[in-house]
Amino acid sequence: MFKTRLLSGIVLMAIAIAVLVYGSYPLFFVVMLLSVIGLYELYRAVGMEKTVPAVVGYFSSIIIDCILLAEINEIVSDNRFEYLLIWLILTFMVMMAGYVISYPKYNSEQMTMLFFGLFYVTIMLSFVCRLRFLAGGILSVWLIFIGAWGSDTCAYCAGKLFGKHKLPSKLSPNKTIEGCAGGVLGAALLGFLFAVIFYDSHSYWWQLPLICGVASLISQIGDLTASAIKRNRGIKDYGKLIPGHGGILDRFDSIIFIAPVVYYFVVFFQ
Repeated sequence: MFKTRLLSGIVLMAIAIAVLVYGSYPLFFVVMLLSVIGLYELYRAVGMEKTVPAVVGYFSSIIIDCILLAEINEIVSDNRFEYLLIWLILTFMVMMAGYVISYPKYNSEQMTMLFFGLFYVTIMLSFVCRLRFLAGGILSVWLIFIGAWGSDTCAYCAGKLFGKHKLPSKLSPNKTIEGCAGGVLGAALLGFLFAVIFYDSHSYWWQLPLICGVASLISQIGDLTASAIKRNRGIKDYGKLIPGHGGILDRFDSIIFIAPVVYYFVVFFQ
């Protein structure tokens, strides 16, 4: 299991490096694909993945990402928020129409999860593209992964070496307070090293550790949020797409949470 997890992790990282460095349309289409797969996994958790309302969700996710692309290309720069809001309202109405027409085939929890997924997966994950397409985004986009995967590695090591006090949450009984603190401190240190190596301005030496430290804290909340949904649905993993890691939501749960946070931090500091 460890070998499988390690090899798939290396392949995943290689793909991430390639698309993030290249950026442009390859990154956009990868993020779009990840969003649709993530929605499928989330919808499957509530038994809705192959229903007509779910198809509406998949289609809406693609349109949302296309609105993002139009915004990046400054096609809808003046009213981009209104276009997104109009589309979300339309999607919600179509989903509710299907709900009442087919009643009682679907319950309210299932329909809520359909619409929730568009915000939780598609919109929040889109901030990876938004950050990469900013000026200097080829560097700052990596703060997302430092705050997620770097933090996760540091938290694991700190928990194994120093972990004694369990978290009060029942979602992950193996997580410790020391491990969480180690993740935050480790991510902050990685942010500092990233600033020293890649940035010239001395001001970034405290800004990047701050961003990564906050991102680490939020990434752990994102991880526990994904776990809470799985516990409620009685499943271990969202999928089996990534050997040893589970599905897209199992591997990108923390990235989904911190991508918007890092984006707005970077915009603020710039």
